[in-house]
Amino acid sequence: MKFIVDAQLPVKLKYWLIENGYEAIHTNDFSKKHLTTDAEIIEKATKENYIIISKDSDFYESYLIKGVPKRILFVTLGNVTNTELLKLFELNFHLIDTYFKSGSKVIEFDNDSIIVHA
Repeated sequence: MKFIVDAQLPVKLKYWLIENGYEAIHTNDFSKKHLTTDAEIIEKATKENYIIISKDSDFYESYLIKGVPKRILFVTLGNVTNTELLKLFELNFHLIDTYFKSGSKVIEFDNDSIIVHA
């Protein structure tokens, strides 16, 4: 699986994904870095089959209205440190991985649960 990590999440998450066998890029890898538009991120995700990891509800709303992006990990953890965020990914990503591999399109990940929306 391939992931685009959105701007409000740390670059460390990209490296964690890579270390765990996934292909990952961060919006800082785009030419416009954190100024890359949602439309540009969605376009890359659609063309190259990336899953977008974001705290931005605009991606989820776009999925509901337009059907794009095709797959989203919607992170609703609130304010946590980068260390706490990475620990939560370590503890829960095996299940998120399983859901995506089984065809899930939109997964919400918070401090207490993983919710499959589509």
